This record gives sequence, C-alpha cells and structure tokens, in this order.
Amino acid sequence: MTTAAHTAPDTERPAMKNVLAVISPHVGGRAAGAALAGVFPGHAHVTVVESTDEDPAALAAAHVIITGLAPVTAEHLAAAPELELVQCASHGFDYVDLDAARGRGVPVCNIGSSGAEKQNVAEQTFALMLALAKQLVPAHTALTEADWALPRLQQSITELSGKTLGIIGLGHIGAEVARRAVAFDMSIVYAGPRPVDPETAAGLGGARHLDLDELLRTSDYVSLHAPLTEATRHLLDAERLALLKPSAFVINTARGALIDQDALADALAAGTLAGAGIDVFDPEPPTAALRLLKAPNVVLSPHVAGVTRETLVRIALAAVENVLGHLDGKRVRDVVG
Repeated sequence: MTTAAHTAPDTERPAMKNVLAVISPHVGGRAAGAALAGVFPGHAHVTVVESTDEDPAALAAAHVIITGLAPVTAEHLAAAPELELVQCASHGFDYVDLDAARGRGVPVCNIGSSGAEKQNVAEQTFALMLALAKQLVPAHTALTEADWALPRLQQSITELSGKTLGIIGLGHIGAEVARRAVAFDMSIVYAGPRPVDPETAAGLGGARHLDLDELLRTSDYVSLHAPLTEATRHLLDAERLALLKPSAFVINTARGALIDQDALADALAAGTLAGAGIDVFDPEPPTAALRLLKAPNVVLSPHVAGVTRETLVRIALAAVENVLGHLDGKRVRDVVG
C-alpha cells in the first residue's frame, strides 16, 4: 500500500509585496537605492528608480513607494492602483501630493520621530550662524587675495553668547538646535502652534513661546525648522522680514520656499538685515538667476544639512523600518497625510 505524500500548507510565508524606491540622483540615486533595497526581506520585491516616471510598470504594481525627495504627484498616485503606503525618506514631505493621497486613502509617512536628521541639521545651522558671526567667508576670501581684512571686518564680527535665537518650529530638529544654543549661552525663544511642556522648556534653557511676529522683533538670529505646507509657504515674506532688527541674521536649513527669496535678497541689498545663512533653495538646485547667490553677507551651502554619511544611513533605516512594519501588518508611524 502506498501512502500519499502530505505537504504542509504554506501558511506562514508572507504575500509578496512590490516596493518602488525612488531615490533622486542628488541624494544618491541608484547606488543609494541599491543599498536600501538590500535591507528588505525576501517577501519584498524592490525596484529602484531615480524618478517616479521612470518605470510605469513598476509604479502600477507598487504596494509601497519609498521616495527620497522625488515628487509623487496626483498622476503618480492614480497610476498606482495597488498602492498602500507612501514613505518619505526625510522629515520633509512637501514633494508628495497629500490631498491626492488622502483622496485615495493612502497614508503618507515621514521619518519625523526617528530624529535621523536632527544632529547634522543642528550642526549645519550652527556652522552657518558661526560663519556669519565671525565673517569667515569674507575673511577667508580676503586672505586668499593677500588682503589683511581685520580692520575692515572687526566692526561686524560678533559673538553668539548673550544673543537671542528665535526658532520657528520647535520639533525634533528645532529642539536639537536649542540644546546647542544653550551651550553657547544664547537665550531661546520659539514660535509654533502650541507651547511645549514646562519641563521641556526648562531643559532648553527656559525657552519662551512667542507669536511669530514678536519672535522676529526680538531675535538676533532666526532659524527656520518648520515643514513646508501651503500655510507656511513664504512664511517670511517682505512684510515679516521688515520686522527683524537690522542687526539680525536669518538661517534656513528647512525648505527654501519658507522664505520669499526675492524679498530676502532685497532686505540684504538694502542693509535692513545683517546677513543670511541658506542651505535650501526654491527650486533646487537654484538657477543662476537666483539673486541670493550674489547678495551681500550670505553664506550658502547646497542642501548639505541632513546628508552626512551617518545621517543617510539613519534616514534609510528609519524609512525601511516603517515600511517593514507595514508589510508585517503593524501600524505605521509618523503619518503626515
């Protein structure tokens, strides 16, 4: 008598899911995407592209889109009928059409609670502040041209100690900036939807909550750490920039469109603002026509806050961890839309 072979049902193997990793060239492109794809388990099929339009078939089959600063538009969402999640590999999420995602019932997540970018963004914020306070760029340029610029620069070289730092957006990154400001013996004020709890404020040197206009009138340095939304686009326009002291400096390591760039260039040219440290632009990369590139007393960097080797690893792991949780049926974190 023969006995039929019995095979245990394959009930424990998760269903295969398709992940589309869209990694823009300026944040690593295919090489970074390939490293990210290698973290996923066997039940995730990962396709790496550099733009969301690159592989229409992969987009149509995608259950998850991970985007590294690549736009995900309403058209992209409509072309992905299987889509369950959009994961931004960043704190920002302004490059995803949130309204269209909500209309589809597709959650959009960032990596906000991970704090992956906070160390380097805070360090870059202080690099820009110190460069402006100590006039490092004009001093360096003068010396390379055999110009001993001390007599000319010494009247504009200042200290951070004793100055008031106004932080717009006291989230994970803004709080990290505030912690460093305490070490520099600066006073902290901040603007945001609501005050932080007293214990947190005490840990940040007694940071005080002000409305935005009062913060601008009060601060010697203003640092932006708010998300870019329709409500915050051109948050610092010509009218608000005019509230700043002529001796004040503006630092932006968040999103370029938080500031009206032409209005900022006007204020710098007119001398109604002492200087600006800018790491982010609208658009990116900026065109040669951007007036800030030629404005007086600016320190510029090409969106380097948040892109150190260490930071990029933390960002990728935070994004992947959230996606893996979704694939395993867990509730995702940091839903922004």
